[in-house]
Amino acid sequence: MTKNKKWNIETKLIREGLNRSQFNETSEPIYMTSSYVYDSPEQAEARFKGDEDGFIYSRYGNPTVQMFEDRLASIENADKCFATATGMAAVFASLMCQLEAGDKVVSSRALFGSCYQILTKILPKYGIETVLVNGTDLNEWEAAIDNKTKAVFFETPSNPTLEIIDIENVCSLAKKFGAKVIIDNVFATPILQHPFDFGVDVVVYSGTKHIDGQGRSLGGAIISDNEFHDKLLKPFMRHTGASMSPFNAWIMLKGLETLKLRVDAQSDNALKIANYYNDNPNIVNVIYPSESTHPQFELIKKQMEKGGTILTMVVKGGKDEVFKIFNELELIDISNNLGDTKSIITHPATTTHYSLGEEGRKEAGIPDGMIRLSVGLENVDDIISDIDNAMKIYK
Repeated sequence: MTKNKKWNIETKLIREGLNRSQFNETSEPIYMTSSYVYDSPEQAEARFKGDEDGFIYSRYGNPTVQMFEDRLASIENADKCFATATGMAAVFASLMCQLEAGDKVVSSRALFGSCYQILTKILPKYGIETVLVNGTDLNEWEAAIDNKTKAVFFETPSNPTLEIIDIENVCSLAKKFGAKVIIDNVFATPILQHPFDFGVDVVVYSGTKHIDGQGRSLGGAIISDNEFHDKLLKPFMRHTGASMSPFNAWIMLKGLETLKLRVDAQSDNALKIANYYNDNPNIVNVIYPSESTHPQFELIKKQMEKGGTILTMVVKGGKDEVFKIFNELELIDISNNLGDTKSIITHPATTTHYSLGEEGRKEAGIPDGMIRLSVGLENVDDIISDIDNAMKIYK
């Protein structure tokens, strides 16, 4: 296996972490095995004691999964990666592996629905306090982070409002108290934003989104330095079991090979669509991180290489108008996934963020007229034509 930091990202996405078998196959092999055979009982004992490197059980580690982990860690210029069964397993494990009763987590309020549930409903059951802040307000971060704070968590860009959090300054505030900073980098992807460069301790991904990018497989990842991985995460993951399957890891490896090509092209499409709809009289607001109209445009230029594959629009009216638009679409799929090669449209208020409740959505800035569009690889003129046709409901 290789770990060449001198390679450019396009090369790492294809070549890093290769571990060919004795057959020297071109494509990465899939090791579909639950367990492993030892040459002797002495070797088995040495492996379990940690005196000898090697695989023990595929819940602990697997050659195919390790190839995916090594490749993703290399892309982020990080020490280690632990692949998980889903993106939410990654979020939960990154928090719970280090928290105990009496600890405090400070998080931005703008969160994916399931992340919101973990932080506000599940963690408090274990005696862990969660404080939510306006993620764009550094004064609120500073007021909330104190010596009880064990972890800081946020998404940037956020789902679905595309708020941008000042990664470097939030990390600086957290480090004053030794708190670990965890970022959900799923919207930006490892292609467009590099959180470790700004001081983040842990990066989590839903591989289900852009990394697979073709709607085939669930998976997640937790990327960190050696100390966090070995002392906190690895023991937790070994005994709680939310590990990625070898087959899913193989799919993710194939997805990584084309990740940059897809994300760049989808981001270019998203920018064209955002520009096209900026002045549409039936759209109250178009939110896209590469638009100069975005209130955090200068911060975006510092942190991101492009605006990403997701744009959000608020249309005139509410749920009824959104549903009418969706029912007129012929090309774009209605689904709650994102980062797919196919364009996907979502109504957050009734799907991904329904669990926040009406008051919670109001606090998060998610009105009933909000639409989240995950832009695919179709011809951009065809995507626009489909939306234009659906918007005829206003005539």
